[in-house]
Amino acid sequence: MQEEPRTIEAEAVRQRPDYEAAIVDAVRTSTAPRLLAMQLENYHAGDIADAFFRLTLPEREKLYRILKTDTLSEILEYLDEEERIRFINELTLRKAAAVLNRLEPDQTGDLIQSLVPEKQALLMELLDSEMRADIALIDSYDEDLIGSRMTTNFVEVPRDVTVKEAMNLLVKQAADNDNITTIYSYGNDHMYAGAVDLKDLIIARNDTPLEDILVASYPYVYGSVETVIDDLRDYNEDSIPVLGSDNRVLGVITTQSLLEALDQEMGEDYARFAGLMAEEDLEETLFVSLKKRLPWLLFLLALGLIVSWVVSLFEGVVAQIPLVLAFQSLILGMSGNVGTQSLGVTIRVLMDDELTGKEKRHLVVKEARVGFVNGLIMGSMAFVFLGLYILAAKHQTAAASFTISACIAVSLWLAMIVSSLTGTTIPIFFKKIGVDPAVASGPLITTINDLCAVILFYGLVWLFLIRMLGM
Repeated sequence: MQEEPRTIEAEAVRQRPDYEAAIVDAVRTSTAPRLLAMQLENYHAGDIADAFFRLTLPEREKLYRILKTDTLSEILEYLDEEERIRFINELTLRKAAAVLNRLEPDQTGDLIQSLVPEKQALLMELLDSEMRADIALIDSYDEDLIGSRMTTNFVEVPRDVTVKEAMNLLVKQAADNDNITTIYSYGNDHMYAGAVDLKDLIIARNDTPLEDILVASYPYVYGSVETVIDDLRDYNEDSIPVLGSDNRVLGVITTQSLLEALDQEMGEDYARFAGLMAEEDLEETLFVSLKKRLPWLLFLLALGLIVSWVVSLFEGVVAQIPLVLAFQSLILGMSGNVGTQSLGVTIRVLMDDELTGKEKRHLVVKEARVGFVNGLIMGSMAFVFLGLYILAAKHQTAAASFTISACIAVSLWLAMIVSSLTGTTIPIFFKKIGVDPAVASGPLITTINDLCAVILFYGLVWLFLIRMLGM
């Protein structure tokens, strides 16, 4: 009986109409443009977008002619970046301009910049003057500033009106602006005065002064400040106004823009975590990719040479006890793994800009304790299993086997403690001096930990096995 709901649900999914196939069939069988347009009105723009590139170019051109501009702009919203460019390039210039005029300025600007320069200039000339002005405003901000991510799609009303008057103004502006969940208000000199939720506006009495339901403390940001994704996300609002230096609302940051910015920031952090200066693009030239990668690789090569030089200092140790060389990769690999784990935890914690010094010290102590316990467990296992391995496979005496495994176990234990500390303290140090802790990436931490692990491992072998025990 418990399986029945799932069975019914699965059956419903299987029986869902294939809208994509139906749209393609309608386009290919219908000869009357007006009838086809009426048929397509019954389908969601997302379904038409899914079917779009299953059609041939002549079939798509047929749709370009019969579909309304509003419908084409909706379809464009559901295409990915590459498909959007292809879509715009297939439209006539006037049709493309009409479609772009119905998008948000930031989207239109990004799309036009993706086209060839000749087409960019022609389309910009065909756009509405208001759209061109909005694009110019957004483009005036650098990519790392809030203003570059805003949209001018918002509704604004004066604060000294009644609820009824505000609703009338909202209705007039809603035709051109669909971000109406939050309505912004201005006072003297058109300066930002606060915001009101659409729901509160609807349920308020008509003769209520708007000022009575206005939230004067509604959050805002200035367009000229750097993108602070975490701060914006903490507001938990569907949109946040962006102000100019004169405290007038220039535009808004929407939830979608925040998600896109967050996705980009995570991509950049991932790139830095891999030792790159920025994300790479499929279209980048060989020279550009080399320019991003080589500086970091050269730095790591220098550190690697230092590690190799340190290893060479212990040639005498390896010559006396060649067996220990086989376990070098085990020590280095485990220390690198532990350091990367601590680095990941630390960077995640450091995303909180309000972290106090006491909390940072607690993080260091906590990671050291984790490294201590993990090292103790792994070291104990290494002592037992490596001792048995050396005894059975290398035909050493039991005393020699477990003496060597004990030295390896202690080295592993200490290396894991040190790795936990470096994986925590290095990004904290970078954060303190104003450097993005993501640049304290896996390769850097691993190389530093390799250096520490080599010194610990061969140093202990030399001290205990050779100097003290005379093996």
